[in-house]
Amino acid sequence: MAPARSISRFLLAALLTASLVARPNLAAAQDDGETLIRDTEIEEILHRDADPILRAAGIEPKTVQIAIVGSKEMNAFAAPRLMGINTGLILQTKNPNELQGVIAHEVGHLAAGHSARSDEMSRAGMRPFLLTMGLGVLAAMAGSGDAAAGLIGSAGYFGTLGAMGFSREQESRADQAGATLLEKSGLSGRGLADFFDNFRYQEVFEEARRYSYFRSHPLSSERIDALRQRVEALPHFSETDSAEATTEHAIMKAKLDGFLNPQSAVVKYTEADKGYPARYARAIAYYQMKEPDKALKQIDALLQEQPDNPYLWELKGQILFEFGRTQEAEAPQRRSVELKPDAPLLRINLGQTLIALDDNAKVDEGVAELKRALTAEEDNAVAWRLLAQAYDKRGQEGLARLATAEYQFYVGDMNQARVFAMRAREKLSKNTPDWRRATDIVLVSKPSKDDLKELAKEGAIAQSQAH
Repeated sequence: MAPARSISRFLLAALLTASLVARPNLAAAQDDGETLIRDTEIEEILHRDADPILRAAGIEPKTVQIAIVGSKEMNAFAAPRLMGINTGLILQTKNPNELQGVIAHEVGHLAAGHSARSDEMSRAGMRPFLLTMGLGVLAAMAGSGDAAAGLIGSAGYFGTLGAMGFSREQESRADQAGATLLEKSGLSGRGLADFFDNFRYQEVFEEARRYSYFRSHPLSSERIDALRQRVEALPHFSETDSAEATTEHAIMKAKLDGFLNPQSAVVKYTEADKGYPARYARAIAYYQMKEPDKALKQIDALLQEQPDNPYLWELKGQILFEFGRTQEAEAPQRRSVELKPDAPLLRINLGQTLIALDDNAKVDEGVAELKRALTAEEDNAVAWRLLAQAYDKRGQEGLARLATAEYQFYVGDMNQARVFAMRAREKLSKNTPDWRRATDIVLVSKPSKDDLKELAKEGAIAQSQAH
């Protein structure tokens, strides 16, 4: 019950990001800065790209969180237990191998022990990030009128991009390390060389005009030429992307374009293009452009062809939920969970819908779904916030306050976490697991002397430590 299991993840997040702000919609946040996106489909594709490289570097992939940062800026970084990739960079890559090349380069920095410049890290840490629990969920959260709802997806999943600053010598070493990791993974180094070659022109730009990635990762023609000479000599240079990987890469880019650039997406992915990625992008773009009927028509057509695609059911349910058709949203969201029961974000979507229904049995089921999601992601603050709403709806004041304390803890507001945990203790039965959990939160949330005196008088500190 104690929060110690999650404290290390929370501290990592706190070190990297000193402040967070809520914004009402994705488009506005994209214009102003970065948004940190949660999306199961994209996260899985990125892990399939990155995991072989991480294993080659002796890193267990399950220990690495991949942060998808919604930003037009091209950037990426790798740090212990955390990898960040900007959507702008993903959209610039032409194929999976180019993206894997960038990942290998960043893991090469990590493997070489290259550290971030402390001053840049400090400044970058002050840049606000918006965490969403899914690309589709953000709009629904904003539509609910609860500005805080879109604030946090999970406190363990964000990093600051643009914080790394390296010398040309370090860049060359990371290139060589990346090429070695790709070869060890059985992957071609062509994409690594091609990606940097595509932006060779950035070398002659003054720093202010360069992409942020090339401000922190300086290019040189000599470096690119040396890299290409190395990868062309490696045995796996002629390896090509599989058809499946190529399709997944196109789907990922189409999904990002649909959500982040809807107006241009309907132009880029024309009606004449009958391929799945293009139709997927158009459906998402119509949804973002507040044309739900056109979006649903596209999705239904895709579901006729792919009835077992959990992400199409997820998207359909999210559109219905956002546009006030909550009862209709339940069935597609249930189907998405049936098809992918190990995805906590899909369970959170379903739980959110169930607790919004005027049915006590549904609310109870929604609580169960949120708890199952939290079993997999105990630091998912949005799930805790929704759980607080559900408990409040059921009249369970103590549990509602405890869930709010959990939410504030994972958001990083220690003062509010302590306040709500103390309030929860007043409503919860003494010495129960929930009461002890509330006590634990107080103890790790900068308790005042009066708080500690009260806990000591009750013997709560000793009881908490005993459990």
